[in-house]
Amino acid sequence: MTETGMNFSNPLAGPRIPGSVGLPLPGVSARVVDTDDRSVPPGTEGWLLVRGSNVFKGYWNNPEATSAAFVPDSYGHLWFRTGDMAVLDPDSHYLTLLGRGHELIICGGINVYPREIEEVLIAHDGVREAAVVGRGDPEWGQVPVAFLVADRPVDTGSLLDHCRNHLASFKAPRACHFMDELPRNALGKLQKFALPKP
Repeated sequence: MTETGMNFSNPLAGPRIPGSVGLPLPGVSARVVDTDDRSVPPGTEGWLLVRGSNVFKGYWNNPEATSAAFVPDSYGHLWFRTGDMAVLDPDSHYLTLLGRGHELIICGGINVYPREIEEVLIAHDGVREAAVVGRGDPEWGQVPVAFLVADRPVDTGSLLDHCRNHLASFKAPRACHFMDELPRNALGKLQKFALPKP
């Protein structure tokens, strides 16, 4: 993200929580909010907002985009909308990123985070890379579909069984498409928008 620098880190001398990005760095404040920009309690999924000296001031010559990117609090402080979905751990207050908001799959009214499915797919022997996106579905609204890069031939039935053993059934991909490589930009960042339409 170019609008802000690093915001979180696991403390060097503190505990580590697997999957967490840690605590806000000094000088950085973070909130998790609902769709109405109200703070949610720890343990509740929501949208990540940050503020601090490392956050940009706005988009050059684009006041509309700048206005949409920030939300003021009751004290007049401006908070940047990162576009990430996150949750604060109720005990440690460590933050876990759940995924990009625009990648969220809403399946039967339930939020499904592609990252969770991708981690399960990559844990299957032979799968090197995975990208999960939502596909429109008349019954569920959206369903997950996987694009995969394998190190060797992978049996799709075995892969889907693996997913069903580690995920709720509605999170298991409805289709798996194998590719030679996933689309990436010059910096190596995955470009899900460039995947074939499922």
